[in-house]
Amino acid sequence: MLKGLSSKLRESLEKITKLSIVDKEAIEELVKDIQRSLLSADVDVALVVELSETIKKRALVKLPAGLSRKEHVIKVVYEELTKIMGEKESQISIEPKKILLVGLYGSGKTTTSAKLARFYQKKGLKPVLICCDTVRPAAFDQLEQLSKKIDVPFYGERGENDSSKVLRNGLKKIKADVIIVDSSGRNALEKELINEIKSLNEILKSDEKILVIPADIGQAAKEQATAFHNALNITDVIVTKLDATAKGGGALTACYTTGSNVKFITIGETTEDLQIYNPEKFVARLIGFPDLETLLEKARSVVDEKKATKILEGDFTLDDFYAQFESIGKVGSFSQIMDMMGMGKLTKKVPDMDMQQEKIKRWGFILKSMTPEEKANPDIINSPRVHRIAIGSGCSDHEVRELIGNYKKIKKMMKNISPGKLKRGGMASLFRQMGVK
Repeated sequence: MLKGLSSKLRESLEKITKLSIVDKEAIEELVKDIQRSLLSADVDVALVVELSETIKKRALVKLPAGLSRKEHVIKVVYEELTKIMGEKESQISIEPKKILLVGLYGSGKTTTSAKLARFYQKKGLKPVLICCDTVRPAAFDQLEQLSKKIDVPFYGERGENDSSKVLRNGLKKIKADVIIVDSSGRNALEKELINEIKSLNEILKSDEKILVIPADIGQAAKEQATAFHNALNITDVIVTKLDATAKGGGALTACYTTGSNVKFITIGETTEDLQIYNPEKFVARLIGFPDLETLLEKARSVVDEKKATKILEGDFTLDDFYAQFESIGKVGSFSQIMDMMGMGKLTKKVPDMDMQQEKIKRWGFILKSMTPEEKANPDIINSPRVHRIAIGSGCSDHEVRELIGNYKKIKKMMKNISPGKLKRGGMASLFRQMGVK
């Protein structure tokens, strides 16, 4: 997430930590580095200048008790970056509501609608998706397919050009806790679009009017956020595509300058890739502080604790072994997980880390080609069986042997290692046991 900005900010702060004395000259050099980093991430120029002056003033004041100058400077940078990235986490009410999503073409409104529906579904509410995007031909099919994928009711009228009519009919026919309306977009802000979303808002009587804005939009984000806010009194913002761009600063800081709160960010293509936006955690990750709370929260939602216990005790089958790696994949890619743990640097030392995750997907194909007896007792898998499994799974003999070998290594390690040793060895120990150098 924002790897370019993150690496530059971390490098700038590392320079400070390595200095024997942090003086005015060092702070001014740090501020220049931060300026360059933020401008390259499309943060508004005026905001960068304002931030720079504030950091310089705060960094040179009398030191608070108990802090060194280095610690104080890093704390100031963290606090000021948090302010421009949104300052406070939005409050999300888990209760019945009506939500209108707006934005331009290419912002990711339709996929975000499904992600939002999945979010409330996991919270125990019953959402419904209404397609009021009557301009983009593929919008109906896309939202219908996504709704089926997450088992959420869908309403739309194929071929109908009047979005207001679609919404009125939909509201008469459906019952749900959370009504999510995907509206039409345009190539640019224009009167026709503004009138359409105003009409939808009046019919829906929206509780939340959410602007969906892509991270790669650059400094045009400020103009869009302002225009949509003036037209509709936007309550919240969702920033999309943060996983696909080194920029994103423009979208996040535009929301700050217009007074709109970023409620969620999207960091992937699946319906699970929606995160509550917390500026403090976000900035902590940018500058290299671990975000373990987010990681643990996601892990708790996908990991089977009974199976996890079996793994730790070394009492597990091939199916259990694969299931745990599959659960980890639902939390995020290996590089994302390492980043949340404050170990993002390790991803540079482990070549093709996310390719290891792709390898694990292929293990799933291999397991499906095994008999129940082979999965229960891998020791019986000889060369002819390896070859048969490889052909059935579309993988190589080497990949089959690699899966079995890693299973045996981890099983042996878990039986011989205490929880304390595992904790001390950390993720690096686990990767080494898997043969990842």
